[in-house]
Order: sequence, then C-alpha cells, then structure tokens
Amino acid sequence: MTDIKKTFSRRKLLKSMVALPIMASGIAGSKSLFAKPATSEINTTGLAVTDDTVKVGILHSLTGTMAISETGSVEAETLAIEQINEMGGILGRKLEIITEDGASDWPTFAQRARKLLREDKVASIMGCWTSASRKAVLPVLERENGLLYYPTFYEGLEQSPNVIYTGQEATQQVLASLNWLYNEKGVRSFYLVGSDYIWPRTTMKIARIHIEQHLDGASVVGEDYAPLGHTSFGSMINRIRLRRPDAIYGAVVGGSNVAFFRQLVSAGLDGSNQTLLNLATTEDEVLGIGGENVEGFYSSMKYFQSLDNENNQEFVRAFKDRWGEDSVIGDVTQAAYLGPWLWKEAVERAGSFDVDKVTAHSPGIELNQAPEGYVKVHDNHHLWSKTRIGQWRRDGQADVVWESDLIEPDPFPEGYQ
Repeated sequence: MTDIKKTFSRRKLLKSMVALPIMASGIAGSKSLFAKPATSEINTTGLAVTDDTVKVGILHSLTGTMAISETGSVEAETLAIEQINEMGGILGRKLEIITEDGASDWPTFAQRARKLLREDKVASIMGCWTSASRKAVLPVLERENGLLYYPTFYEGLEQSPNVIYTGQEATQQVLASLNWLYNEKGVRSFYLVGSDYIWPRTTMKIARIHIEQHLDGASVVGEDYAPLGHTSFGSMINRIRLRRPDAIYGAVVGGSNVAFFRQLVSAGLDGSNQTLLNLATTEDEVLGIGGENVEGFYSSMKYFQSLDNENNQEFVRAFKDRWGEDSVIGDVTQAAYLGPWLWKEAVERAGSFDVDKVTAHSPGIELNQAPEGYVKVHDNHHLWSKTRIGQWRRDGQADVVWESDLIEPDPFPEGYQ
C-alpha cells in the first residue's frame, strides 16, 4: 500500500469523492462515520481489527491468463478502499489491504484464501473472477467463516451465507440477451462457444435449454469449448463457418479472447457479416483484443463505461485520476468497486465486523449512487440490477443499444437446473 499511497495525491482523492462518498442509502443516518466504538464490542471472533485498523484481503489473478480480466478489479477495489479511508474508514478504523495473487490457478486461490483467513485474519475478501476460482475458495470460506465479495457475472446455481455476489447470475445476463437476439435481431440458429470450465459449460447448458424450450423455432447448431488460455481457434472457427449460424453466442474468457476475436476476423467473420454476442468481453478484454477486432459485435453486461449518468461520470473520472487516463472500466471492474461500499454499509448497520452479523445486515442494502445505477442486495445475497446490450465501437467503447428493467436475481431458476 505504501507505493500506491505515494502515487495517489490527497488532492486527486478529494476530487474523486465529489459524488461518491455517500454510496449507500441511509448511510448519512447511520452511526457517525467517525464514531470509534471499543474494539471488544465490534470484534468478538478474533479478526484483525485493532483500535485503529482493520485488515481486508484482495484476491485476484495478477499473473497468468486471467490477469487481463482481473487487474481492473484490483484497481477498483483499491480505489473504493482508499476513498473509504479518506472518509475516516469504517467504525473509526482505516482499512489495510493485503493483496494475494491467485495466479490463474484454482488450487492457488484456495491456498491464498486460507492464508488470508487463518494467518492474516482479514475481516473480508474482495476477489475471484472465474467460477472455478470461486468454487475452489468457497469451502475455505465456509470452513473458516470468511466473507467474500465476488464481482463476476456467473452461472448461478449457488447461494452461500459467506458470499455476496455483486455481478449478475445467469437469469439476469443470459436469458435477457438470448431474448434480445431472438426478438430484436431475428436470430433463430445459435452456435455456442466458450472456455472449458464450469462457468461457460453451465451457462451454455442454461442457454441451450432456453433456446430449445422457450424460443419458438430456434435451435443450437453447434457447441464448442477450448481450454482456458487456448490461443488456436482455427478448427473451431471452421466449424462455425460450416454451420453458418445466425449468431455466435460466446463465453470465451481471459487472454483467449485476444486470439479468438483476431482469428475470427482474419477468417472473414466480423461485425458487418456475423452477429456475435459474448458474455465475457468487457472493456478490459477489448483493450487487449483491439477495437478493430470487435467492432460491430455485442456483449451482454449490466455495466459499460459509456453509461451516461452522473454517478458513472464521477466514477470514471475518479478511476482515471487514480489509474491513468488510458485505463478502461469493464463490467466486473465496476461490480468489484461496489464490494467495499456494500461491506462498509453492512458493517455500520451491524455495528460490528463479525462476519455473521455483517451478513445478517446485508439484505436490503441499496446503492443509489452506484455507477451502473440503482442496485439492492437481495435476501439470496445477489443484486437486483439491469441487463444492457452494448455494441462495440472501433475505439474500444460500446454503445448501449438495449436496456432491461431492474431484474430480480434468481440463482436457482426452475426448469434450468
């Protein structure tokens, strides 16, 4: 943290906080931001809470194939924590960050989570990206009674008392985007592609059920997966060209996106002649892919950097002040930014850092000034949010061409399991 603080001037921090410090509704009416209750009252389970500080963990892939996607999450979580500290911290304690590298390796994620909880005794963890990393960490969280704020869109079919899911689950992201392709683009034949691990496979299982059972006359004409980190998509692209689908429906993740899109365009399939919607291509990935290789294609997300609202304009300005004018903000980055703010409000509602008390006070929390707009924590620990379809431009930003109403999270949809 020392180097980070040296590069982030107080002036920039205060400027970035113009519209962001009162993120959680009701926070102004809660206990004073600078109240300092006794440590013995707010920490009864042996967490790393002193009279002045509280330790929190950030656990993401800083190296390996997933670093392209997860670096933005680290930056967003760090920004939120720095802003919270500038406000006085939480219950009078400044937040100290302990950062661990999951290294795009699921056993490493579990090992690092265990270290954060057992040795560092962090009060919460902001982290993970892939479902594989989350699944590896989950039993550690439940065994040690840790708390994870998980920022990625995912397949659903999970609900844990030890996780707050700040990204979307499948009924919010997948079903809405399939309906949009069917109704607005006239798509009747789909080719499903993804990286080969739990999220893409489970997501495409849900997508296939919806296409075949709920979209009249629609069909899946092909389904293909490639290993995580794969960079040779020629055979897959040839199969897609042979089947000639109305739409490619994709869940390719991480660094593989760079090879997939570049090879797709090289094979003559681009936004002018092929409808493609990807569930895991955000501004972070497009920065590596190159806007010329995604122009005209679509993504389904709850957030795009180009969202035109005052909350988002302030957030983008603060993020760029902190991480550089060339930095970009994707869906998961924004969802990661929400984690520390949701935790702050829950701790202050509970008057305690104890995990059981924090989770008990989490349902019902609302963020009226989230960059994506209004969100609310459901009893199932997921967020009410909107789904948006963005069409990519050559400059690496997306035009939002469709937006849903607020969608209630339903991680266990009947008929899709």
